[in-house]
Amino acid sequence: MTRKDLMKHLGSMQQVAYIRPVTLEEGRSRGTKAYELKNGCMTCQILADKCLDVSGLSYKGINMNFLSKPGLQGQGHYDTNGEEAIRSIMGGFFFTAGLENICAPCRVEGTDYPMHGRIRTTPGEHLSADAYWEDDRYCLKVSGEMREAALFGENMVLRRAISTVYGEKSFTVTDEIENESFREETLMLLYHINLGFPFLDENMRLYIPTGSVTARDPESKGHEEEYDRMDPPKDLEPEYVFIHELQTDSEGNTEVLAVNEPLGLGLKISYNTKFLPYFMEWKSTASGDYVIGLEPANSSVYGRMFHEADHSVHKLAPFGKEKNVLTFTILDGEEEMKDALQAFQNAYGRK
Repeated sequence: MTRKDLMKHLGSMQQVAYIRPVTLEEGRSRGTKAYELKNGCMTCQILADKCLDVSGLSYKGINMNFLSKPGLQGQGHYDTNGEEAIRSIMGGFFFTAGLENICAPCRVEGTDYPMHGRIRTTPGEHLSADAYWEDDRYCLKVSGEMREAALFGENMVLRRAISTVYGEKSFTVTDEIENESFREETLMLLYHINLGFPFLDENMRLYIPTGSVTARDPESKGHEEEYDRMDPPKDLEPEYVFIHELQTDSEGNTEVLAVNEPLGLGLKISYNTKFLPYFMEWKSTASGDYVIGLEPANSSVYGRMFHEADHSVHKLAPFGKEKNVLTFTILDGEEEMKDALQAFQNAYGRK
């Protein structure tokens, strides 16, 4: 439909698509700045005060993300205080882990590195939101930058843009990370994508182009064959974490599918592995902590201490830059899911 044809049906484009700045006003989220993004039947919540992470994703009123027991919240004094961070990790559709640590809290050579790092609670600066026409495409975009820095220490900048086009059931996250210091700096980065009920239930299946699956720990060992399916909730069930060796095309592109056929809803995650060579899966069937996490990363799930020990910590040169682009596409109905699964099978030879 052309711009003129569409606008014949509307009083304002805000009937069908908009970006609205909002301020949250309850509990631990009180005062948090955010954006509400609506594109047709797809709705996202983007937290301006927390790294422009996407806290919520729904389609046709169906929630697709996990939200942990602490609930929606802004910044807290315990955000980066060792293991206390689990009281502020709310999940959401995705949060950004890094930039000096992506996993468990640790202490290396007298320096403390908090759980999942500091960037996930860093507020955005130079924020911008716009909705505009490009020929017959109605574009919506939120952007800003987050800085992780210290006196006599690092000076890392994450510039993020989240964009979508009306009529498309997808949005793209474009990140540029730059080292603005005069020394080489550690860069650890993990996109913690969290799927939750009702999109996530025992009917959902994962399609990961994995060449091999490795259990992270003894609790996960023996469960590798069930990595692609979800069980009903179980009281006091431990979490499982799996490390996948992903297949890609000749240019390093790959994709992961999550499909719930009875619900008629799926999700495709597409990205390039050049700067994200690792992929982990977090699976928790525990009652009340029911979630699957899909985790493209540039470092291993074993964390900073592991990489320090074998001298494999990823570094970024002074004023060096890296760019990641992740696209999230919703699959609506049997036909779209069938086409996506067929394309997946053709590309990776996996059912």
